[in-house]
Amino acid sequence: MNKEELYNLAFQLILHSGNAKSFAMEAMQKAKEGNFDEAEEKLTEADSAFNEAHHVQTDLIQKEAGGEKVDFPLIMVHAQDHLMNSMTLKDMAREIIELHKLIKKA
Repeated sequence: MNKEELYNLAFQLILHSGNAKSFAMEAMQKAKEGNFDEAEEKLTEADSAFNEAHHVQTDLIQKEAGGEKVDFPLIMVHAQDHLMNSMTLKDMAREIIELHKLIKKA
């Protein structure tokens, strides 16, 4: 895999991870406003964006496991960081939405 292909994959990871993070943030805001159906829709969008990013990552791992030489530039490390942060934020958003639901019931 050449450098240009790796950069392209890194930017795809950053794009999809960033979208997942944005949707998760929007979901929390919707829950804060009491719009739980919209919050769930945003979480679904976050899941979809995250899955796109995860697919890029999985393809890269499979190529390396298949014997293809993959040199990781710093931008790929940065992209992986974005992916992990979006996963953490998405998981936290689910919990925060549930907390907002409990508060709304009280």
